[in-house]
Amino acid sequence: MALYSEKVMDHFRNPRNVGVIEDANGIGEVGNAKCGDIMKMYLKIEDDIIKDVKFETFGCGSAIASSSMATELIKGKPVADAMKLTNEAVAEALDGLPDYKMHCSVLAEEAIKNALDDYHKRTGQ
Repeated sequence: MALYSEKVMDHFRNPRNVGVIEDANGIGEVGNAKCGDIMKMYLKIEDDIIKDVKFETFGCGSAIASSSMATELIKGKPVADAMKLTNEAVAEALDGLPDYKMHCSVLAEEAIKNALDDYHKRTGQ
């Protein structure tokens, strides 16, 4: 069996939603000192819907794939749905991650939740 699924490799080689949203109304950043991965998520939320989401990730292939998949899972969804995103859902959508790379999916979940928290602070919700 291959170390990484085809979906992980696809999202690593062809990441979706890479970049910065200049007028983002929610920004979240997380890092893991142990592995050196850093993720930054940008959200553009209108009428309680995530209209756009972009990310910048400095890290391994699993971190990039997790960031990419996480953005795909929340784009176009209500904020309430995005708040329920789990690292397990990210890993499952990638057809699994090796146990020692699960922290990458945790970072993706945390970056999105931090961006949503930032959005709530900015809007007073």
